[in-house]
Amino acid sequence: MFIKKISTLIFIGLLSYLQADVLKGKVVGISDGDTIKILTQDDKLYKIRLNDIDAPEKSQAFGNKSKENLSNYIFGRYVTVEYKNIDRYQRILGTVYYQGEDINIQQVKDGFAWVYKQYSNKIEYYKAEVEAKATKRGLWMDNNPIEPWNYRKKNK
Repeated sequence: MFIKKISTLIFIGLLSYLQADVLKGKVVGISDGDTIKILTQDDKLYKIRLNDIDAPEKSQAFGNKSKENLSNYIFGRYVTVEYKNIDRYQRILGTVYYQGEDINIQQVKDGFAWVYKQYSNKIEYYKAEVEAKATKRGLWMDNNPIEPWNYRKKNK
C-alpha cells in the first residue's frame, strides 16, 4: 500500500514536470524575429524567447525582415505561450500560438529563422527548414546565409 502511494506521488510529480505552463496575453512588443513581449490580463509584462528557433540578428542580413514577418503575424494580437523553462536572461522560452497555429514553426516555414539545432528535437521544424531552403524563401534567397549562432560568435 505504501509503495503504491509513493509510486502514485512520483507519477503525479513527473506529469506536472512534463506539462508546460501556459501564459496568455497581448503582444505589445517585437524585439526581433524570435523575441516578443506580452502583457497579460493582470498587467504583467513578460519577455518571451521563441523556443526551438533562432532568427537572424537585427544587424544581420534578413534580421529586420524576420522581425517584420513575426510582427505581421502577432503584434497587437492575443497569443498563448506554452513554456517549461526560463533562460539566463530571464526570458521565458516558449512556443507561441496564435489562433491555434504554432508561430515559431511559421518563422521557419517563411524562411525567417533557423531551427536552433543545439536545442531543438522537433522533426516538423527540421522539415519546415528543409522546405524553406529548397524553395528559397526568406533568408534562403541568400546564397550563403550565416546562422545567427555563428554570426554572434564572429561579432563578439
